[in-house]
Amino acid sequence: MKYIDLQEIAKERDNKALKRMPRFVMKLLEKIICQDKMNGILTRYEGLEGAEFNRRIAEDLNIRFAVEGRENLPDQCNCFLVANHPFGVADGLAITSVAAEKYGRFKSIGNDVYFYIPNLKNNIVAVNVFGKSPRMYIEKALEELRQTDCPVTHFPAGLVSRLRGFRVMDREWQKSLITRAVSTKRMIVPIYFYGRNSLLFYTIFLLRKMLFIPLNLELALLPYEFFRKRNKTIRMKIGPPIPWERFDRSMSHYCWAQKVREYVYQMGRTKGNPPPF
Repeated sequence: MKYIDLQEIAKERDNKALKRMPRFVMKLLEKIICQDKMNGILTRYEGLEGAEFNRRIAEDLNIRFAVEGRENLPDQCNCFLVANHPFGVADGLAITSVAAEKYGRFKSIGNDVYFYIPNLKNNIVAVNVFGKSPRMYIEKALEELRQTDCPVTHFPAGLVSRLRGFRVMDREWQKSLITRAVSTKRMIVPIYFYGRNSLLFYTIFLLRKMLFIPLNLELALLPYEFFRKRNKTIRMKIGPPIPWERFDRSMSHYCWAQKVREYVYQMGRTKGNPPPF
């Protein structure tokens, strides 16, 4: 089955660039985004949902997870699991797999593109990470978070890490991370992922920046980057949870979000347990 059909998505979405592309370019894009491979996986595991679907994908591609600090996961499942976002798909698989293994279920904050994956549709709290979230999205997301006692995974940068200076790092984290944590009284569990995408991914990013191309061309490579993780081990480190009460009025929610971001990167540079937040 064609769960993911780029040509149909182009018709549905209000994106002039996609709609004007010649057919042969669309065919090329279908190959770049590994459309057939993705549809093959979705067809093989049709009917599986959430945690079981993720587990079978990891087994299918022989992707392993090396987790440091697993003991820092709280017994209370009313929490946010937040992390840097170096890979785009594989880190999403890893963080939700860890959440499901500990708590048996999970929700994820993501964009509505995930609704094209029926196996995860019931696990997604949708936001529009590619632009300003309409008030409807924001209110619906907050209401869902208040009503669920599931752990919620979240990449607060919204976009995959890029080269910043000479390091691969997230852009500034969104203040909505703190707003949601305080509003829903959820502790934050910081997680650091080791690793990066291929040199090709960052080369395309740098070239389009040099040529002033606004369209995020490198995003089309994310499925390719995911399939490159076949037979690989994804390393991650979990830090001690941060109580939501910690985010007082001594700083704005935006500043608190950047402080949590820096703490996550500090975890990656520290051996053993990091110092308290």
